Amino acid sequence: MKRTNLTAGLPLVLLLALVFFVAREVLGSLEIINYYWQLILDQSLIITTAAIGLSIIYGFAGQFSLGHAAFFGLGAYTAGLISKLWGHGNYGVFLLSLVAGAALAGAVAFLIGLPILRLRSDYLGIATMGFGIIVKVLMDNSNKWITATGGATGMTGVPQIAKFPVIFSVFLLAVLLARNLRLSSFGRAWTAVREDEVAADAMGVDPTRVKTLAFVLGCALAGVAGALYAHRYPIVHPSSFDFLKSFDFLIIVVLGGLGSMSGTIVTGVGWVFLLEVLRAVLGQSFLDFRGVIYALTLVLVVILRPKGLLSGMEWQALIPRRVPEGNPPAKGETPNVSA
Repeated sequence: MKRTNLTAGLPLVLLLALVFFVAREVLGSLEIINYYWQLILDQSLIITTAAIGLSIIYGFAGQFSLGHAAFFGLGAYTAGLISKLWGHGNYGVFLLSLVAGAALAGAVAFLIGLPILRLRSDYLGIATMGFGIIVKVLMDNSNKWITATGGATGMTGVPQIAKFPVIFSVFLLAVLLARNLRLSSFGRAWTAVREDEVAADAMGVDPTRVKTLAFVLGCALAGVAGALYAHRYPIVHPSSFDFLKSFDFLIIVVLGGLGSMSGTIVTGVGWVFLLEVLRAVLGQSFLDFRGVIYALTLVLVVILRPKGLLSGMEWQALIPRRVPEGNPPAKGETPNVSA
């Protein structure tokens, strides 16, 4: 028997994170990276945090979801309202709003997940897409119930206190959480359901319970990412959480390779920067061609790399090691290798 050593490789992850953090702070202070690109880097980490949530849902558990942006938006509006009405720049209220954004997104995911996750294949995608459209309509008309949301004009006045250290810390925690869950008993159950739900059920795994757990956790990560988004950018607008936004997360997970955390991280950061470069090149016409870009990207990935860019590959630091259970044999003693 073997168990997973979750601390193996952890020092390397933290070292790499520290190097990245220091490099960004130094380059920013020296103005080698201007404020605009610092904002884009922060946005890439926020989007990647939410994409890690979808990677748990789709990459680990195999549940096709097209409504991820809705939970991203729920977290943004929940946290933004709390900070706007009661926070006024207070960090304690800000941290509370992050928890509230994740909690509401996770609670809604649980409520809709129980009936929806009994569906399979394309039906689940259609159901989550419908939920995403409902949430977008509610956001457009939310000022009828809560004036501070701004409705279709967007919500402003949220304190902009989510700076890079906070965003990076949440991103790193999301990476470590997904890394450790991957080879835990929950992670193995997710993989079993993804590969063959009938066989997993026959082996004693409760598919509905396992899929609901993945869905709730993934949506909660989207919620906390949305909460960061609301505190980093001056306007929270319903169009930022529409149906096409869900395709952003889907492309990141599929392009990186289903189940590959390394792929999700690399493509998450790269996709945000690519879109920003295209926005600068195409100008206003970018909005007209955005759907074409998304569709063309998915077609090219399916044709050229059907399993994703980094499918089957993972950074060693993101793979907790398996170690034998029990104490190691004493020097000169023959180890017990019986099954």
